Amino acid sequence: MPRDTLAGHLAFCITLYTLSVMDDQNAVAAENAGERIHAPVTAADVLRWLEEAAETVRSGEVDPEALIVLLGELREASTAFANASDWALLAAREAGASLRQIAPVFGKGYVRAPAARLEKLHREVLSSEQFIELMRRRAARV
Repeated sequence: MPRDTLAGHLAFCITLYTLSVMDDQNAVAAENAGERIHAPVTAADVLRWLEEAAETVRSGEVDPEALIVLLGELREASTAFANASDWALLAAREAGASLRQIAPVFGKGYVRAPAARLEKLHREVLSSEQFIELMRRRAARV
């Protein structure tokens, strides 16, 4: 297959997979409306996608250039999720969550980790709304 076709095929497969995951999540979200908000993609979703992508790569359907493009897309997505995590940290504190409540999601349960992250975030923004505005400005520059 020509490179453009392979890259397009991989992008098409990823897009179809992403759309199906989003449809599933939207259906669940509609059923659970008002209960709580959820991350747009879960670790299980990523693992399922990764297994499918790995099989596609093993079958020889993807060339190195397509994988490099994919790498860039995944790094951008990783940054976006890190930003979403920072926003959720700010929003949780604004909603009244204590550092002790937040600490377990940072892994070790120490309040130092979320406290240090908040300190770093507060050098740029003071609220979750300001953080979203900062992300909008950064996106506009790209």
